[in-house]
Amino acid sequence: MAKIELYTGALCPYCSMARKLLKKKGVDFQEVDVTFKPKLRKEMSARAGRSSVPQIWIDDQHVGGCDELYALDNSGELDKLLAQG
Repeated sequence: MAKIELYTGALCPYCSMARKLLKKKGVDFQEVDVTFKPKLRKEMSARAGRSSVPQIWIDDQHVGGCDELYALDNSGELDKLLAQG
């Protein structure tokens, strides 16, 4: 199973939507809440090139945010990524 990292923030509806989709897929993921944690947010921003949440990685491949995750799901590519690893 793929290694999934999900960087989130408190009260973020897009983070909730991303979390919901991953749970629906039945996959385990590591959630990193960057709320009030500037060091973790800086780390996330450096990796992603973005400061918004959520930011998602599957097997060290940056997927992007919630919109990109759902686009991968709609195209059928998300299941392929999740099956790797």
